[in-house]
Amino acid sequence: MEKERQVLVVFPHPDDEAFGVSGTIATHVQNGTPVTYACLTLGEMGRNMGNPPFTNRENLPKIRKKELQEAARVLGIQDLRMLGFRDKTIEFEDEEKLTNTMSELIKELNPSLIITFYPGYSVHPDHDATGAAVVRAVEKLPAAARPTLHCVAFSNNCVEELGEADIINNITPVAKQKLAAIQAHRSQTEQMFKDVEAKLKNKDPQIMVWINNERFWTYKFAN
Repeated sequence: MEKERQVLVVFPHPDDEAFGVSGTIATHVQNGTPVTYACLTLGEMGRNMGNPPFTNRENLPKIRKKELQEAARVLGIQDLRMLGFRDKTIEFEDEEKLTNTMSELIKELNPSLIITFYPGYSVHPDHDATGAAVVRAVEKLPAAARPTLHCVAFSNNCVEELGEADIINNITPVAKQKLAAIQAHRSQTEQMFKDVEAKLKNKDPQIMVWINNERFWTYKFAN
């Protein structure tokens, strides 16, 4: 990974950063690149509240906020922005407002690289709407002034329609940080992580590939 001027990561939910890009983030931080993480919501509509429940709907965002802050600390992110949008409503936000929010971040930070979801190929409506807002904001810039846009995609048809990912980052040296970032989002990942740990112990090939490699599609603008 080359050293960037500034990296801007934009995702809608706490834990979105942990699964697919936390190793990439940690590597950029180690390279001395400033990283800003803009998280649109606090995941307050998350369904995972335990069985029996460990919290209620009112307190879940408080828990997830602390988890997000811990994950950022683990990864070395010093600039964490919580933008205050509501979970599961990003697709219904005024498009101009959302685009302007992204444009203001880009104007302030002048990133050389932005990481977000690939609109249409990231399964959740909040994911797609967030990625689309970032694309619109970058598209408004003159072509020569646009930062590189690396997108995360994981829908069943993403490879079929987009082709293979053109960026694959091997993050083995920071895999422990990635695992710690996933664990930081305890309310959402604790049960799942027990299965992951067992597979890691047995060096399950699929888990090892997932942990050690992070893939991105470079967004190609029409003009």
